[in-house]
Amino acid sequence: MSADKYSQPTILLVHGAWHGAWCWDKLVPELKARGWDVATVDLPSASAEAEQTAGMYDDARVIREKLAAIPGPVAVVAHSYGGIPATEAAAGADNVSRLIYLAAFQLEEGDSLANQSGGALPVGDTGTLPPNPEHREYFYNGVTDEDAAWAAERLVPQSIKSFSEPLTATSWKNVESSYIACELDNALPLAFQQGMAARSGKTYQLPSGHSAFLSMPDELAETIALAILD
Repeated sequence: MSADKYSQPTILLVHGAWHGAWCWDKLVPELKARGWDVATVDLPSASAEAEQTAGMYDDARVIREKLAAIPGPVAVVAHSYGGIPATEAAAGADNVSRLIYLAAFQLEEGDSLANQSGGALPVGDTGTLPPNPEHREYFYNGVTDEDAAWAAERLVPQSIKSFSEPLTATSWKNVESSYIACELDNALPLAFQQGMAARSGKTYQLPSGHSAFLSMPDELAETIALAILD
């Protein structure tokens, strides 16, 4: 599904915890081939720095700065944890025309990743959490061995602070939103995604694991375009 560059928004891709903008490397060419302008952002809460202090609010600030630098409307596509700072950032950005949650946390005001994890994640203002050692099963099921190894080499620690800081705004209540659920996701079970997706106007599903941008970038690009234009 192709875009009309003169009327359609730029797509801003927001990655999840432990990842970086590199995770979109297979998806970006698919979107651009369909005529979309695409931007990405690196969230400071995911960093190899030993003393990691950036939290969710820092991520939201970086997203907001990126949005301010993009002329015209923007459709924000956020993956996993990235849904939280994207929700926060979009509340202060007038040019966001749509939010698309890709197997992402679409939460209510006052919620944080930690209070949605059932105690599975640590809380606090300092320290980091290393990537899940079972990343092949949780992040990259359905991804080729080569691509899974490539991605795993690039994972970095995630600040605990980013899990603890709660949303202060729910932009999806004022901005049109869609949800792309990943049916075979081992990180966010489908039923959990569907519960959050009920907050969106429309839900789409892909037969993929958590990282559809690696396992089926072509199909994901089509679904993103559909979610924007539908």
